[in-house]
Amino acid sequence: MEITIRNLKKTYDGRQVLDAKAGQVKGGSHTAIVGPNGAGKSTLLKIIAGLESPDEGAVLYDGGENFPQMDVTLVFQKPYLISSTVEKNIAYPMKLRGFSREQIEERITQLAADLNLTDFRKQKTWKLSGGETQKVALARALSFKPKLLLLDEPTANIDPYTTSEIEKMLLATTDTTIIMVTHNLAQARRVCDNIIMLHEGRIIESGSTAKILTEPETEEARRFIKGELLL
Repeated sequence: MEITIRNLKKTYDGRQVLDAKAGQVKGGSHTAIVGPNGAGKSTLLKIIAGLESPDEGAVLYDGGENFPQMDVTLVFQKPYLISSTVEKNIAYPMKLRGFSREQIEERITQLAADLNLTDFRKQKTWKLSGGETQKVALARALSFKPKLLLLDEPTANIDPYTTSEIEKMLLATTDTTIIMVTHNLAQARRVCDNIIMLHEGRIIESGSTAKILTEPETEEARRFIKGELLL
């Protein structure tokens, strides 16, 4: 799914938090939204996810403004799971979309194996660790093979080994457009083809990950990549 950003503006309590003139995410690509705290990253993601409405402007999904609800999924930094088993959580989006029992079982088996969750299929979700919860949330999100997967800091509070498992799964997901908010520039380099960099609600850089991280065009981007505070 191709995403086009057109003149997005959003204001909270009289403070403008987003003023994104233009941006494009190619279908099937992996894109990181990066920038300092308060840059507008989560606001932009929520607008793309249909959770927030812009004050002005629009997001186009494959050229249209209608939000394709059944083709989009979002994984939060702290995901919410159904109070049931791991496999029932993974199955839930597929049941909503009319998958057959055989299709559901095949997909659960595949995702559980890919994310090392096979031994946890019957586990109750409230007994899972933070990393296990995040993997189940990702498996659930990918279960119906969405056209657009949105991730908000998907590995912010989990251990390096689980982070590597999740990154491996994302890299193997080639038919889905992925947009992820991350503070981790090393992760953006590992997982994403492209970067959208925000500062004070504006898109200050947009393009290939390799180019932006090695040859940024703006002073703000250069300072951010160096680890300097942007005030």
